[in-house]
Amino acid sequence: MKLLKHNWRFFKSIAFVALLFLCSCESTFKDVQKINFSEFSPSGEADSLTLKYTDSGRIKAVLISPKMLDYATVEFPFTEFPKGVDVTLYDVKGKRTFVKADYAISFKGTDIIDLRQNVRISSETNQLLETEQLYYDQKNEWFFTEKNFKFTDPKSGNTTGQGIDFNKDFKKVNFQRVKGLLNEAK
Repeated sequence: MKLLKHNWRFFKSIAFVALLFLCSCESTFKDVQKINFSEFSPSGEADSLTLKYTDSGRIKAVLISPKMLDYATVEFPFTEFPKGVDVTLYDVKGKRTFVKADYAISFKGTDIIDLRQNVRISSETNQLLETEQLYYDQKNEWFFTEKNFKFTDPKSGNTTGQGIDFNKDFKKVNFQRVKGLLNEAK
């Protein structure tokens, strides 16, 4: 009986040491996992931002946003506008196109801006496009989406569908799958 008590104490001691070892290994394992985990935090941040883009002394665009986060140090750098954007684009004659979205992200090196949530684009001639997601190719000044859209033109009426692409002043519009009627402009 004395040997059984001694073995039981020995077993409890071994179990306690093993438990401590496992707990310390778990902590160490979590620390090792964190080594390969990089904190995804912006390298730059701005509040109440107004950015004017000029080319050859002429304003090409004005971007206003309540918040900008710049992730320039990650493997695929990008700039995020988590609280939305309000952009005014200018053509060579000074005509404006207005772009609003609740969220935007621009991937560096691609010249593509991804506009999301309540995207609205309007022209000075009262043309309006509404969709949930729209891409803007800055280099070619071209918008496109595969999402559902509503396009309103005072001359030709309302058109809905899925998939559209157009230049920034709505002079060239390509509809993909139209659900509504498009009246001929008079």
